[in-house]
Amino acid sequence: MQHLAIYDMDKTITAAPTWTRFLLHAARMHAAWRLALLPVVGLAGIGYAARLIDRARLKQIAQRLLLGSALTPAALERLAESFAEAEAGTGVLQGARDRIAADRAAGYRLVMATASHGYYAGAIARRLGFDDVIATRARRDGQGRILSLIDGHNCYGPVKLRMIEDWMSEFDIDRAGQHIRAYSDHVSDAPLLEWADEPFAVNAHGPLLAMAAVRGWPVLDWR
Repeated sequence: MQHLAIYDMDKTITAAPTWTRFLLHAARMHAAWRLALLPVVGLAGIGYAARLIDRARLKQIAQRLLLGSALTPAALERLAESFAEAEAGTGVLQGARDRIAADRAAGYRLVMATASHGYYAGAIARRLGFDDVIATRARRDGQGRILSLIDGHNCYGPVKLRMIEDWMSEFDIDRAGQHIRAYSDHVSDAPLLEWADEPFAVNAHGPLLAMAAVRGWPVLDWR
């Protein structure tokens, strides 16, 4: 029997959501004038709240406005590494660090599964000692530049579980031969938590706390 520990990132491992903060950090470094477009990003956020656009579309619009339509891999790596260095230094919850270390010591393969873009989530994951990252992917153009468009689907909700299963299939990891722990703060990860052998509601918001009470899932608070 092998062991996997699958962690959500935003507000599970990190104290706060990372996407907007990454965009602001990157815009300041790359093209500070784009911060003047924040009100337009806010309008897109209103559109999402009104259900006129979905999360994936909001993510693409925000990146296009604050970082531009395309970045070279080297430019994006510089921005991602800078943000990850700051986030791993001050934005990661100590309780998360302790649990990651405990799972590693117990022989678990550490997997981060997050709706955040892989180009910066991966940089954070490396600093925390994760073995694998499953995340939202960015599309590339014919020149290899990274676009503001999503490649495939946003790694969120039921899609996250499908992407985990696809990853397991790609690496010939048999579900029947795994003991799986899963950690998340949000009810959108209910499909993953239901699927895991050991689900944990971590830093949970109200709907997930209610679900955990019904399902009998352990509740952890790393804040």
